[in-house]
Amino acid sequence: MTPFGERLAGVFATLGQLCVGIDPHDYLLDAWGLPRSAAGVREFGLRVVDAAAGRVGILKPQAAFFELYGAAGFSALEEVLTAARAAGLLVIADAKRGDIGTSAAAYGRAWLEPGSALESDAVTLTAYAGVGSLTPVFELAERAGKGAFVLSATSNPESFVLQTARASVGGESVSVAGLVAGEVSTFNRSAAHGHDRAPAAVGNIGLVLGATKNLTDYGIDRDALAASPSTPVLAPGFGFQGATFAEVRPVFGALTPSTVVAVARSVLSAGPSGLAAGIQSQAIELGDALAASR
Repeated sequence: MTPFGERLAGVFATLGQLCVGIDPHDYLLDAWGLPRSAAGVREFGLRVVDAAAGRVGILKPQAAFFELYGAAGFSALEEVLTAARAAGLLVIADAKRGDIGTSAAAYGRAWLEPGSALESDAVTLTAYAGVGSLTPVFELAERAGKGAFVLSATSNPESFVLQTARASVGGESVSVAGLVAGEVSTFNRSAAHGHDRAPAAVGNIGLVLGATKNLTDYGIDRDALAASPSTPVLAPGFGFQGATFAEVRPVFGALTPSTVVAVARSVLSAGPSGLAAGIQSQAIELGDALAASR
């Protein structure tokens, strides 16, 4: 099974680093002429898949908007995930799951186990119970060629106080965000040396780091995280939340080559008729911005 980090690097090389979110907000369903229902979010998601295929390589469905409609919503999400993966797109399920022990393991199986109804290529996770509580998910990801992105320094303004709070670890003061980042990086290095094949350039377990943040303020050491294997980054905050593609390299520094640049409302607002052109335009714009900042 090809490791997730290797597959991610392959997508970057062929289709670029843009990731399109599938976020069927009520106002977008209305604007698209779709009902606020499971049928509506299903149709919304499938249209995004069709528009994205061949133009970008990564999709990020937001599970919350599907969960809103209960069992029927999950059924709709299953169809969207299946269609996206069948179209050759790398799928990051934005589910933000996290727990301990067998519960964490079950979340991992739900989203990452091959053959699962919700099978995705990667899933977002929360580490409030400690990064170590997510070990069963990380280990499943390693076995199955999957990935995960753990929330570290998120794009919302409410995150600052909690994520910059300091803890003493081995006599050293570190931020909560930095602690999460460091433990994820340590897992990647350990996993890279735990098998026979040559270490990949990009690890399988990544971080969610908001593009609207000064990562230094959050205690994030970008250079350390970029050491082999580089920690992959899922970067929300572009477009609607204010970050621009010109800011990718200034914000992420050495992590730029392993950063997934996520957009959603800024392209989804174009509506179904303008969606494909909007995705194509933003993919080109991002590629140009990254090339110009080298």
